[in-house]
Amino acid sequence: MEKCTFEVIREEHIDTLRNIYIHYVNYSTATFHKREISKDEMRNLLIFSNPKYEGYVIKYNDEICGYVVLTQYKPREAFDHTAEVTIYLKSGQEGRGIGNKALGFIEDRARTKDLHTLIGLICGENTASIALFEKHGYKKCAHYKEVGYKFDRWLDLVCYQKMINSLQ
Repeated sequence: MEKCTFEVIREEHIDTLRNIYIHYVNYSTATFHKREISKDEMRNLLIFSNPKYEGYVIKYNDEICGYVVLTQYKPREAFDHTAEVTIYLKSGQEGRGIGNKALGFIEDRARTKDLHTLIGLICGENTASIALFEKHGYKKCAHYKEVGYKFDRWLDLVCYQKMINSLQ
């Protein structure tokens, strides 16, 4: 039976997850990074000192196939109830429902925290990620035209949001 599980990202996962991310840096517009990031930079993207934010390794049949992160949206106090969601899957793992499970899982984790809104920032040409977020009830709330430049072309950034909790 195929099984998708999640475990908190630890130091020993960083190299594997960095390799997954580097594929997107080099061959995709899913990230706007244009150069391979260091292990320290990757660690800073995945491991957080604030317990409100979390990163998880995604395992499919006990093998690491990606990661999902709930992270700070902006470092200003008024944004303390908003978080950004990021999912990266190992190349070739798409189309198995893993992204659906990861997004559902991280939303459940977010509901246990003092969060109201989740944000997904997606390259405008990343139709698979847009479809995933829309399937989970995220609504497009912004479209930034030609804000990134990679692979000799201008890229749009779209923003999707979902309210998960009402705050008193």
